[in-house]
Amino acid sequence: MGILLAMEGAVSQGVLWGIMTMGVFITFKVLDFPDMTVDGSFALGGSVSAVLIVGGMNPLLSLGAAFLAGGLSGIVTGLLHTKLKIPGILAGILSMIALYSINIRVMGRANTPLLGITTLLSQIEGLFGMNKTAASLAAGLVFSAVITAALYWFFGTELGGAVRATGDNEKMIRALGVDTDRMKIAGLLLADALVALSGALVAQSQGYADVGMGTGTIVIGLASIIIGEVFFGWARSFWVKLLACVFGSVVYRIIIAIVLQLGLKSTDLKLLTAVIVAIALSIPVVRQRYAKPAPLTPEEEGGTHD
Repeated sequence: MGILLAMEGAVSQGVLWGIMTMGVFITFKVLDFPDMTVDGSFALGGSVSAVLIVGGMNPLLSLGAAFLAGGLSGIVTGLLHTKLKIPGILAGILSMIALYSINIRVMGRANTPLLGITTLLSQIEGLFGMNKTAASLAAGLVFSAVITAALYWFFGTELGGAVRATGDNEKMIRALGVDTDRMKIAGLLLADALVALSGALVAQSQGYADVGMGTGTIVIGLASIIIGEVFFGWARSFWVKLLACVFGSVVYRIIIAIVLQLGLKSTDLKLLTAVIVAIALSIPVVRQRYAKPAPLTPEEEGGTHD
């Protein structure tokens, strides 16, 4: 029973964190940019949302503010990289470090509790008579579906196609007259905005925002992407790849919940995450190594005799 309850909570949290994973997917897979900003922008979203809710703002509107704040952090990273020519990974690290202090400035302290304060999740609980876990799952599913549809539409537009082309072949798309610096900034803006939105939802779900809540976010996002690719690596459709991010996030959370129920210490989670990522990365290699070669067609067999 304990494992079942833990898995139920893991699924609800996995869906909320899946929105963050979609943001990481945009930078690492679509834009081919190693964005380390996410550890800071995740906490930024939670901090902004929590402070505004405590100040009396509607919880749903606070999510919009968190989305904008995250987008701003992505713009800063993009400007550091494109205008100051700082390497991408270093630009992200600089933004991440700066956001730690900014998040404390936003909250005025290391954390902001939301206990006893109306949040989006508590509104859903009261409106539909759900418990906290079910409300988190419902909110996560709705937001994930809407964001997947919006991203699928966006990356089918001319601007979205240019962002994808910048990640695929920057030199070629620049030769066609596209400003790749702007495309990078646009991609980073969108990605970190989604990461911050996820942080805001997680903060409302767990009942507090903390300056350290984003620690390890980038590793969790990458692990979720890799797990999703293991199950949906055959997919070519972009919307399936986006949903695979959410699925991978849920599976990651379920694995963590089961292992913790079996007695693993919470201090070992970083080690467990590293092991999960290593195993997920090795699966395609193992499959390829032990896969049976496809049989020759009659035409190919005839060609060998010639």
